[in-house]
Amino acid sequence: MPDCWLSGSAIAQTAWNTAFGLSPEYGLADIDLVYFDAADLSEEGEAHHAARIRALLPDVPLWIDAKNQARVHLWYQAKFGYPIAPYQSSEHAISTFPTTAGAVAIRPDAAATISIFAPFGLDDLLNCTVRPNKVQITQAIYEAKVARWRKCWPRLTIIDWQ
Repeated sequence: MPDCWLSGSAIAQTAWNTAFGLSPEYGLADIDLVYFDAADLSEEGEAHHAARIRALLPDVPLWIDAKNQARVHLWYQAKFGYPIAPYQSSEHAISTFPTTAGAVAIRPDAAATISIFAPFGLDDLLNCTVRPNKVQITQAIYEAKVARWRKCWPRLTIIDWQ
């Protein structure tokens, strides 16, 4: 998949599990792969990629989701109640993720190492701090996320919306 990254909560929550001595998969709902393919904005193309990846990794115990960031603007308003402008790349999309700790992505690079994209740095991730990224989300979206996270990881430092 073009411009593909492992991203979001799976990275942050795995880091929290490590920091708090929990099993690696504790609290994880899914694994998000984001990619950017402006040439195929179809829901079918996105579903095909997700199914293909899940078939390649049948032993992974979590749901693996693949989302084409080039088409998010097509469904965002129906899900969240307000429109957004189209993203220009996966990195652009990741920069709008709801928290600074969750706005982190990794992928293998050509040098057999891992590239990291962290537009807000890694301090919040590594310090188990949840801070809102107000670029796109609403207070209600943020508070819904942190309500669940407080239950799973009560030792997180959660910065209020205000």
